Amino acid sequence: MSYDRPGEPLVLGVPRAAFRPSPVFLALVALFVTSGVLAWQRYGNVRFDVFLFVVSGWLVSLCLHEYAHAVVAFRAGDRDIAHRGYLTLNPFKYTHPLLSIVLPVIVVLLGGIGLPGGAVWVDRHAIPGRLRHTLVSLAGPATNVLFTLVLVAAVRLGSGGSAEFWQGVALLAFLQLTASVLNLLPVPGLDGGNMIQPWLSPQYRRMYDLFAPYGFIMLFALLWSPQIGGWFFGAVFWLADLIGLPAVHFRDWLHLIRFWAG
Repeated sequence: MSYDRPGEPLVLGVPRAAFRPSPVFLALVALFVTSGVLAWQRYGNVRFDVFLFVVSGWLVSLCLHEYAHAVVAFRAGDRDIAHRGYLTLNPFKYTHPLLSIVLPVIVVLLGGIGLPGGAVWVDRHAIPGRLRHTLVSLAGPATNVLFTLVLVAAVRLGSGGSAEFWQGVALLAFLQLTASVLNLLPVPGLDGGNMIQPWLSPQYRRMYDLFAPYGFIMLFALLWSPQIGGWFFGAVFWLADLIGLPAVHFRDWLHLIRFWAG
């Protein structure tokens, strides 16, 4: 183990402090756990408790999604990503806080979609090899897939607590499923597109890079199209049935967290 200054250990040349979870992330985790306990016990306004539980849980998953990108990129060769603060799980370090935090939360509340957002900037020139680039892009969606399976298992095997708590867990699972599908779509600028970008020919890669900055906006606009949105939700509901998530109650779950709607 090496040291940057006396008593401060380094991890691959980076101070260990760059890997410590930020107070912001720890506060989100604390809110997630606390609101979950309150919803479990139906303490106070249970709909507001579930609202906090789902929103804070979604924000925690966003942080972990971006952290997965960052830690794989760090291991793949981009050491500067640690100095940009991405390994502390602090959402305020993201390059686009509006797109990465505010907009996804609004879309969750309005449409029940786990919308991906551009957040972590990776220095691709520091990472050798096409496979490593693909793995960096895959790390985020893989995290969403893992969360989906864990939450679905919890819904199917869990017992005790309030019905509202388990509805909140099911909604979180559904949001993770939608995020998994969206992030794996081969859209320029999104994780699915970035996974295949290194393998494109130079001509197609130039075209990809031209459209990549607008991929997120195009996806957001298309999802609000009744026809395309219907296709998307049809696919998600099919996958939900396949893994045992009772998404037929999706609208009830979404209504539950809209505590202001009565």
